[in-house]
Amino acid sequence: MENQAFEPDLLRKLRKFDTPTVCNAIELFNLRSRCDGYMDRRIKACFSGMEPITGYAATATYRASSCAVGDVYSTIDRQVATFNQLPGPPIVVFQDLDCPAVAASFGEVMCSVYKNFGAVGLITSGAARDLSQVRRLNFPTFCDGTICSHGYGHIEDLMIEVCVGGVDVNAGDLLHADENGVVSVPREIVGELVDVCSEYCKAENIVIGYVNDFKNLKASNHDGVLPDLAFDSKLEGLIEARHACAEELNALSRRVSKSNR
Repeated sequence: MENQAFEPDLLRKLRKFDTPTVCNAIELFNLRSRCDGYMDRRIKACFSGMEPITGYAATATYRASSCAVGDVYSTIDRQVATFNQLPGPPIVVFQDLDCPAVAASFGEVMCSVYKNFGAVGLITSGAARDLSQVRRLNFPTFCDGTICSHGYGHIEDLMIEVCVGGVDVNAGDLLHADENGVVSVPREIVGELVDVCSEYCKAENIVIGYVNDFKNLKASNHDGVLPDLAFDSKLEGLIEARHACAEELNALSRRVSKSNR
């Protein structure tokens, strides 16, 4: 398990960006395929509107289809004890070994415990329950659906490699997540990532700012449609803005790409 700690202020700054922006910035480093490192559509945010989270994976496997000695609550003390092995705020990451899930792998009690022991969120490849109660906790959670029962739920292994949403996650991996999904952040670029996210947003704003600038022109036309000459001019301007954005991003990628080092 990696135990490298990043400055809390660095993680706080990273939380100012949404997860799609973090994904975009990671791509520029050319460390991995653009289709790797983020969880697939099975892993969905349970609640919209919650702020992004960053934290270190506290991994575990879970099963609810077979009876075991004790239950999930009888092992939760051992689980939260592993939080001390992490260099910063934990994000609980469950791989549900039942496929498909036969019962929920978390609910109000578990999330209350995790939050009060310092966890900032939870991700499971399985199901959730008690969503109204968990929402009131203001505890971001991600899952593959909801099931009302916990079945024979129990934790099997702690702090091992798990696979969730198509991504292999090791204990201590740095994760960034919001209502758009979850991405694993490569440790070797964390120190540069905040600045790259900022520059990526500035480049995108070349296009966004340009198209927003001619809203008033459209509004002045009673049909809300640009006259032909104005439309052609604005289309040319869009092409120029898009090229300028691409040039900024290409230059940024050349500067930070690990393949060039």
